[in-house]
Parts: sequence; C-alpha cells; structure tokens
Amino acid sequence: MKRTRFFQTLIALTVAVSAALTGCSSGQEASQTANGSAQPAANPQSGKTGGTLVIARLSDANNLDPHFLTQINSAAIIHHKVYEGLVRMDKESKYVPALATEWKQLDDVTWEFKLRQGVTFHDGAPFNAEAVKRTIARVQDPSVGSNRANLFEAIKEVKAVDDQTVQFILHYPYAPLLSVLAGAEGAILSPKAIDQYGKDLSKHPTGTGPYKFESWTPGQEVVLVKNENYWGGQPKLDKVVFKTVPEDTTRIAMVETGEAQVAEQLPVTEVDRVQNSSSMTLGRFESFSSDHIGINTKKKPFDDVRVRQAIAYAVDKESIIKGVYNDVGTPAHSSITPTMVGYSPNVKGLDYNLEKAKQLLAEAGYANGLKATIYLNDNKARISVAEVLQQQLKQIGIDLQVKVLEFGAYIDAASKGETDLFISGWGNATGDADYNQYNLFHAKSQGAPGNHSFYSNPEVDKLIEDGRKEKDPAKRTQIYEQAQQIEMNEAALIPYRFSENLAAIEKGVEGVWISPAGHIEIDEVTLP
Repeated sequence: MKRTRFFQTLIALTVAVSAALTGCSSGQEASQTANGSAQPAANPQSGKTGGTLVIARLSDANNLDPHFLTQINSAAIIHHKVYEGLVRMDKESKYVPALATEWKQLDDVTWEFKLRQGVTFHDGAPFNAEAVKRTIARVQDPSVGSNRANLFEAIKEVKAVDDQTVQFILHYPYAPLLSVLAGAEGAILSPKAIDQYGKDLSKHPTGTGPYKFESWTPGQEVVLVKNENYWGGQPKLDKVVFKTVPEDTTRIAMVETGEAQVAEQLPVTEVDRVQNSSSMTLGRFESFSSDHIGINTKKKPFDDVRVRQAIAYAVDKESIIKGVYNDVGTPAHSSITPTMVGYSPNVKGLDYNLEKAKQLLAEAGYANGLKATIYLNDNKARISVAEVLQQQLKQIGIDLQVKVLEFGAYIDAASKGETDLFISGWGNATGDADYNQYNLFHAKSQGAPGNHSFYSNPEVDKLIEDGRKEKDPAKRTQIYEQAQQIEMNEAALIPYRFSENLAAIEKGVEGVWISPAGHIEIDEVTLP
C-alpha cells in the first residue's frame, strides 16, 4: 500500500468529520440534500444486469442481527445489502445520505435528520421516524442485551418531530455519531420484525436494502434475492450467494472454474497464483483493519505488565510480515491504522529487543521462563504467525503452545476470557478511532464487545470518553495519541500489522470492491 494514499484517505476522513461537526454552533447543514450521487451509484460498466453472484468466503456468519454483530463476516452480508442506515460511507470515506436525505446539528447535543420518503421495509412496514426510534430503543434496551449498546450510550433520546424528521438528543457532544450511524450497527430495523421475531431476528433479517434475505444454511451458505421494490431502483443482480468454503485453495478454484465470481479473505500465499491467472484478477483494497497479539490481563502471570512487555519486546514484526504475509501490509505501532480519524504517527510501540525482554521476565520472577497457550482461529496466516511466535518467544524462555479453533469457538473462548494469549484482528466498521478504542480497550467492553484482553485502566477509560466528546479533530487526535501510548506501554494488545483486504475476482466481473471496513460492496456489480 502506498503511504501517500493512506494520508489522502486520512485527510478525507478528517475533513468529513470536521465538516459534520462545523454546525455545532452555527446550525449550518452538515450535509446537503440528497441527489443522484447520494443514492447507490449507477453502474458505469458494460456488463449485463441480472444473474447470480456467488461469493466464496472463509467463514460463515455467526449472527445476522445488527445489534449482535461480533465479526466482519456477518456484517458484510447484511450491511448495505439487507440493511441500511441513515447515512453511509462512500468510496472516498465520506458520509453521504442513505435513509436520511440531509442532516444538521442544531446545537452541541442535538442532531436533526430528514428521512427519505416512500421507503418500505422488506415486510411491508413503512420506514419513518417511529422505525428509527424503535431501532435505537432496541439496541439500548438492557433486556435485549445487545453487545453493541456501548456505541449508542451517548444517545439520550430519539425524538420524532414528525413522520419524516427525527432528532437525536445526546447526553454530551459525541463526535463519532455519524460514523456509528454509517456502520453496520447503525442499520434501521423493521418495527414489525422487532415485534414478530424479538431475539430471533438474526434468523429473519428485515431491512430496507436492495436485497432481501432468503435463507441461511449454517456452515454452508446465506442467500439474498433482489428487492423489487427498492427505493434506489432495481438492483443489478437477481441473487447473491455467500458460500462458506474454509479451504483456501478450493475458494480460489471455484473462481477459476466459474463456480464462484469472488473469493474473499484471500490468503497472501495465493496472491501470485491469482495475479498469474488467465481467469482471475486480484482485488487489493485499503483497510481499516489491524492484526494483533492479545494478552489476557486477568490471568497470571500476564496480569504483570512486565511479562506482557517482555512478550511485546520479543515479537519481531518485520520478520512476520515478510515471512508470513509476503510483505502484504505494514508493521503496526498501534491499533489505529493510518487511514482512520484519530491516527497519530507519534505513537511508539515496544520495538523488538530480546535483551530487554529477558530482563523484564527476570524482574517479574520468570528468569527460567514460563509456559503459555495462544488461541487463534483456523486461518492459515494466523497459524503461521503462531508458529513464528513459538520460535520468537522460545528465545526468551517462553514455551508457547498453539490451540487452533473454528472461528465461532475461538470467539466464544476469547469472549469468556479462556485464553492466555490470542491472535486476532480488529476491522474498524466506521473509520473512527472511537470504534477501536472503546471496543478494544474500555473496561465496559470486556468480553463479547471486543476487549478480549480484559484490559482496564481508568486513565485510558477517561481519555476514550473524552475523545468521544471532543469536537475539534486535532484535539481528538491528541487525546487518542495519549490513550494509545499508554495502551502500547501496558501491552494488553500487541498490534503487529496494518492489513489489506484481498480478493480473487473472476475476469469480466465488474464493480466489486471491499470497503476499508472489510465489507464486500456489490451495488455496482455486473456479471460477464
């Protein structure tokens, strides 16, 4: 990835958030009334409309309820396809209208949205202010138990001014509001479906999007069909099938033979194969994601910061990226990637230093080493990383055992705090630092929301909360810089790679792209 492109995107994101916040005191509109460019883009390609798009992917979804999303695989199926939010992020990472046609800030804690008229949910229920109110009420309801509720805790009230106008009244100025509403968790749900299915909504996703949910065969496939009554016009495809194909080579072979049109979560080991193919093209897209090694701070001896720091100093990130990832991606020094709002190049990680690592282990009482188990899902690259870590940590006396689990089982174990160490990643859904910071490091996010390190530091919690409230982008970056530096020094997470999104695409298939959040986007797709 070219660093210049990183900073171009960062500037675009910062400008977008800054523009959205300009209206705090002036009451100026933060977005213009929707026009043709705000709706799903017209396809400029020459391919045909209709047909079935088959997407072969590594893992199945584990949930199709926007209020219970825990992984990208699930979000990518429903986001912008089955469900839509009030706003969305376009290819330039700018916020544009979706179910809202315009918005403005009336004061520091009041945002007003004008809603799109003539929109209906897939079950026939009308989209209106009441639907927005019901959606936010559901995600905030403690009895529902949403693991995404923390993203919406700044919202004090959603007020229906009339059928087509809602106001979000906040407890405090909340800078990431648009980013949350643009994310998969910001999807607007059918009130009728909420009443009918309750907590079983995951099996019956019902939104306003261009594709309707048809079926989910766990472990095999999810099928979507076009919404004939879509407000944005006729979808370009008749059907979309997300097939679960755990074997990397099989996914790619499906594209080669025409059985699938896209294979995503492409392993870096297969990049050359795709590039040299006469039937496939390589899709390589920027990412908000980073890969990390996590450490459970609640378990001994990892509750000792010196042990965690020793592990961090023993990790040679450069050799991992070169040896495992074939130089796809760049070394990470924080959990916030260079493309995101809140990134700072000033944050310093604990760089590779074996002597320092040995010294810290000895100071912690482990001069003769220790045993640990690292957990991960059945991802080839991560398995290779674990094998490299075994050798790297062995140099400081740590005997590292590797435990590979199916993805759902891994998430369950990490959420319950059963791990010692773990290899994972975090795909930011919003492009805003708050999404990483709050979910990965805030004490309230321990467990299922994302803080699998069970990290807790009151000073960091306060900085994260301050970052949410600060409306000046430059000051927000400074706040996150402070928080990140403490996090890196305390080594609950060891980010090692800023990643990229890769896909194998059948030649002749046009319009496929993967957003920085990791969601495959199909608005513009046509088949040969």
